[in-house]
Amino acid sequence: MKNKVVAFFKKNAGRQFKSKEIAKRLNIKYEHDYSALKSVLSSLYKEGFLNKSGKRYQYNSILKSNTVTGELEVKEGGYGFVVLKDKSEGDIFIAERNLGTAFDGDTVEISLFARQKRKNIEGQVIKVVKRKREEFVGEIKKSKSFYFLKPDDPAIHRDIYIDRAKLNGAQVGDKVIVGKLCWDSSMLNPEGEVIERIGAAGSQDAEIISMAHEFNLPYKFPSAVLDEADSIPSKISGSDIEGRIDYRAKTVFTIDPDDAKDFDDALSIEKLENGNFSVGIHIADVSNYVLPKSNIDKQAALRGNSVYFVGKVIPMLPEKLSNNICSLVPGEDRLTYSVIVELSSRGKVIDYKISKTVINSKRRFTYDEAQQIIESGEGDFSEEMLELNKLAQVLRKKRMREGSIEFHTPEVKFTLGENGKPLKIFVKELKESNMLVEEFMLLANQLVARHINFPVSEDHRPFIYRVHDLPDKDKLLEFSKFVKTLGYSFDPNQTARSNQFQHLIESAKGKEEEALINELAIRSMAKAVYSVNNIGHYGLGFKYYTHFTSPIRRYADLMVHRLIFHYNTKNGVSKYNLKMLDDISEHISVCERNSVEAERLSVKLKQTEYLKDHLGEEFHAIISGITHFGIFVKISDILAEGLIRLKDLEDDFYVYDEKKYALIGKSKKRQFRLGDKVQVKLVRVDSDKTELDFIIIE
Repeated sequence: MKNKVVAFFKKNAGRQFKSKEIAKRLNIKYEHDYSALKSVLSSLYKEGFLNKSGKRYQYNSILKSNTVTGELEVKEGGYGFVVLKDKSEGDIFIAERNLGTAFDGDTVEISLFARQKRKNIEGQVIKVVKRKREEFVGEIKKSKSFYFLKPDDPAIHRDIYIDRAKLNGAQVGDKVIVGKLCWDSSMLNPEGEVIERIGAAGSQDAEIISMAHEFNLPYKFPSAVLDEADSIPSKISGSDIEGRIDYRAKTVFTIDPDDAKDFDDALSIEKLENGNFSVGIHIADVSNYVLPKSNIDKQAALRGNSVYFVGKVIPMLPEKLSNNICSLVPGEDRLTYSVIVELSSRGKVIDYKISKTVINSKRRFTYDEAQQIIESGEGDFSEEMLELNKLAQVLRKKRMREGSIEFHTPEVKFTLGENGKPLKIFVKELKESNMLVEEFMLLANQLVARHINFPVSEDHRPFIYRVHDLPDKDKLLEFSKFVKTLGYSFDPNQTARSNQFQHLIESAKGKEEEALINELAIRSMAKAVYSVNNIGHYGLGFKYYTHFTSPIRRYADLMVHRLIFHYNTKNGVSKYNLKMLDDISEHISVCERNSVEAERLSVKLKQTEYLKDHLGEEFHAIISGITHFGIFVKISDILAEGLIRLKDLEDDFYVYDEKKYALIGKSKKRQFRLGDKVQVKLVRVDSDKTELDFIIIE
């Protein structure tokens, strides 16, 4: 039987089969032979001859070679896995003793050896092909007579030795960057040299620069970039305005968060004689100042986007541009690229044009100020504000009817004190003024993407779209099982359109499990990315969508400005071919994912720092995860997440029921389920690992 199965998979290398399909192809008819087949498949999987995805088996083709190359991921326990380019081939387990001189993220060459009792094939690092990072951030520590760097990244599993002569002025307790790494033998620790002192460990700037390094985010602009920015005039000239539609005499204003420093979008509205409205969505014309292949452009492309840490921004563009000449500050002439839309009172787009413009903002509103006008009907430009809000509500209802999903993803804001210390955490409240701005930005982004596709032509015009694929079927199945335990119905086979998600979210609105259902629904979906292939945006229900409205903070939007201008003015010819745009799309999608992870860590660090002063206090929380080792809970008012360990549930012996997403007590039958509300006490805070431990309060 084993020889038959081995021969079968070698003949069908690259294909996946369920056990019943294999039985049929091998003409296995009797129950005892089928049991033997299943036993053989299990054995070959454990030996590493086969990979397994769900119920499907596939020949592990890497066994044809003794060595392979991939990226190393080091886990908290010290061991690691090498991830191969072909994901179907499975990951290679690397024991801690076999990591050699490799760090987490390095590209490594490994030799293979199979172990009978392991699910993964095992290997040993024999060569570091490429380092993920050349520099390491951490705190200088001293042990007896030698100094070493304790890296901030827990995945860096070795301390880095530093000779006294190579401290370069750094002292114990300083946060530093260490480079010039030398590591020839895994028997010894790596050695390095301090190349930059960031500051005292725990200071705001030091922690942010440390995070930037951890995520490989450039936080300093090269001098050539700053020199180029300084050479840009601070005032616009008459020649800059030539050929632009002049909106300087019209009522144009911005609406932004109270702590915003760069304003890249503004709105205007006029009632037309035919009863319709002309709405101007005016976006900072960054492309006028950042020219292709300039030093600023190369740096912006490298960064991909601005990164928003708590209390600090790492901008995509130098401050001279982001906070000055490109920012739509009130009372100053500014160059813009505008989508000017004629809308009926029912939200129908009658006509539109995409044109270069010049504006002079008459007022800078915060969201709260705009909200006060919406609620009271009084204040500066109240007539325009109220008309915009009325139209935004119409557009929103129309969008929901046509398939948009209205996720509620609560975010937290911080009040920071001296040196960035968090004094208060609160959940951002989404108001009508926020939704007003969002609705017109969505409209502009949609119209720009549609503009590229109309009129329909055989000539494909390369473009960068913002796309969102259909949800993964396996994740949807898990999600449907979960919501069923909470009493909701959700058919995972009926999600080609997004209406079912919207119906579920509306059903949960205002209930205790609302936030959890929203979060898990988002996790079940694909991630939105940039792509040259327009597959539409599932979550928004749009056939055409791009990013046009934030060129100060996103490179995608800057590229879209350039492309639209080329297509509108250069007889449909662009300087960018499909391959170039495909490479840019892939790069900026990676940059975005990286910055999202960095921003999440920044929030988590501040939540942990805040809770250090609240040890022993009680909190209201919701169960956000159930595992075999405990319960994850999220504090309701500050959204910090922590763990209740199984060993701390002392009233009973609890068993993990995977199907019910619950821990169930054997004697008392008490259940802890996803979405349940609980009262908890904070008993442990680990700042280094950003871990919080709680216990249940009866």
